[in-house]
Amino acid sequence: MIEFQHVYKFLGKKQVLQDVNLTIPDGSVFGLIGENGAGKSTLLRLLSGIYQCDGGKLLLDGERIYDNRSCKQQILFISDDPFQFFHSTLADMKRFYQDWYDIDEALYYRYLKLFQLDEHKPLHNFSKGMKRQAFILLGLAAAPRYLLLDEAFDGLDPIMRRHFKQIIADQIADKKMSVIISSHDLKELQDFCDSFAMLENGTIHTSGLMNEALSDIHHIQMAFLNEVNPEWFQELDIITMQINSRVVKLYVKGDEARIRTYFESLKPLVLELLPVQLEEMFIQEVIHNKEAVHHEL
Repeated sequence: MIEFQHVYKFLGKKQVLQDVNLTIPDGSVFGLIGENGAGKSTLLRLLSGIYQCDGGKLLLDGERIYDNRSCKQQILFISDDPFQFFHSTLADMKRFYQDWYDIDEALYYRYLKLFQLDEHKPLHNFSKGMKRQAFILLGLAAAPRYLLLDEAFDGLDPIMRRHFKQIIADQIADKKMSVIISSHDLKELQDFCDSFAMLENGTIHTSGLMNEALSDIHHIQMAFLNEVNPEWFQELDIITMQINSRVVKLYVKGDEARIRTYFESLKPLVLELLPVQLEEMFIQEVIHNKEAVHHEL
């Protein structure tokens, strides 16, 4: 199990992460979401042991990760731009990683054949998608306990994305591997991840099981005979709300049955409860947080 305990990180004079508290369970596909600059890549670099915490503790099974070879050998990080290897071949990379990981040769050559990659061709001659395939292939063959993917499937076509997601799912089942993914493709994360954390301004805004989080947020549309009074909704945990005379659209947290009963008591002409996607939840939470900061100022 991975634990962030009050973790802080500065890059130069800029504070990138502040008071991060997070637990990532074993055997999960864990998604990291957040705006650009929220701290997702920095968090992954801390996890991999590239960066050291400036405050707090980052633990794997109770042991600090940084400067701990035993911990680092259980974690493999695939960056969104691993430029240091671009003048190498895939065969060079395999030899490099063999100093740290127990590469499954049979799996390596099986994937090499499946994805039709030339292990002796310099990576800078690969397309963007082929480079991504090469690095993910190596990560899967290394079969670490934790595979960290920054912008996991960027550059891959839909068929190849499906291939890799199925392979990763099989690896998780066979080897009890955990995968931690950062991506801007929130639909993909929603379909693939069982748990997540949302970063906002360098701290964890919310985290938990994907299905539970999505089932706790509701998109409501209502129309009334008379003009809408905002005071009708003061008892509810509103994320965002738009009122246009007799029509109201809002996102609200809470138990669906209770919310439906409450809104039905207002006797609207039209009442719709719509399913919420991860991208919607993220956008509404960001809007809500920015409005809260604006009101404080």
